[in-house]
Amino acid sequence: MRPAPLPLPAPLPSSWLSRLRRRRLPAALLTTVAALVTVLAAGLAHPAPAAAHDATSTAYVEVEGAGARVEATLDLEYDLLMKSAWLYAEAYEAKGRVEQLRQLDTHAEAVTAYVTGRFAVTRDGTSCTPRRVGDADIRTRGTRPFAVLTLAYDCTGGADGTYTISSALFPDAESFVHSTETIVHYDIDGQRGSQVLSAAEPALETGGHHESHQIVEFFLLGTEHLLFGLDHILFLLSLLIGARGLRDIVLTATAFTAAHSVTFLLAATGVVNVPGSIVEPVIAASIAVVALAGVVLRDREGSGRRRLPAVFLFGLVHGLGFAGALGIDESWSWELLLSLLSFNVGIEAVQLGIIAAVFPLLVLLRRTPAHRWALPAMTAPIVIVSLYWFWDRVAVAA
Repeated sequence: MRPAPLPLPAPLPSSWLSRLRRRRLPAALLTTVAALVTVLAAGLAHPAPAAAHDATSTAYVEVEGAGARVEATLDLEYDLLMKSAWLYAEAYEAKGRVEQLRQLDTHAEAVTAYVTGRFAVTRDGTSCTPRRVGDADIRTRGTRPFAVLTLAYDCTGGADGTYTISSALFPDAESFVHSTETIVHYDIDGQRGSQVLSAAEPALETGGHHESHQIVEFFLLGTEHLLFGLDHILFLLSLLIGARGLRDIVLTATAFTAAHSVTFLLAATGVVNVPGSIVEPVIAASIAVVALAGVVLRDREGSGRRRLPAVFLFGLVHGLGFAGALGIDESWSWELLLSLLSFNVGIEAVQLGIIAAVFPLLVLLRRTPAHRWALPAMTAPIVIVSLYWFWDRVAVAA
């Protein structure tokens, strides 16, 4: 006789299954989000030697002239320039304006050869002859020193020629940075325009400027700036972690966007000028303040409204940081305004993308008991990294 089959286990109550599903999914999300934040924080605090500089670099060039002669003023990151010219450590590690100017003067020939070999001007297809004009200078953009070089280009040809400006500064092959973008503003023979040169598009023609092309370029530049501006990303993550709901994040994001848009436009057009030695440490401190406030006030009714004044104030400072990173230094024009607006829209596009990707995960996490320890656990590395940045930037400014 066959043994009787074992009875099947009783089905679990649907309510129990629902609770299990609600807990398992956020637990997986929690692990992923916490790991990403922790790895990001660890990577920021201890960059690898090959990436100790930055993932990208931006060069700034103003080209002016008429007829057979134009002048180009180039702003290039000092330490990157000295490394790329294959100079000794005493050159690229020089600290302070006086010592950096001395190094630029000592190595003027090597620096000029490096730059003229990678930044060129042609007229009607014929190369213009470069020569250095005057002494180099040092200016600060954000918290970094930039070498300022002026080159004169003597060209041949008759009137109404077409100029081509090309840049291959700091290419990927040199392995000091992963990519370089050169923002060129030109005013030659009455033709004005702006364009971003890169490895994918290394040259521009003065007669081929189109506003639609300019809009796309500065939009992409804005998206890249926020994606690689890790301090701004951590500030945004701090806002998201401290938000209680959709209404809260809408109000917070609106306050931050309105504030940084105003100061970005004012600073980029020269109306407001605040030194980077002040702006950059405050940006780092703002991350820690907002992150801690998000944890301390997270369970209090109306905590989102209490954060708004601080978010708006810090947004004003972040706008100054955006302007300093873009580094535009030219007189007012409608073309300038168009470039700035496109850049700002690019920033907002990435900001909205981050909110859309991260906020739903945090909402799910808040529905579980784990959020009481998970949110502080994610906040801790953000606070540590931001305080490290604050200390480092204050030390550099001093």
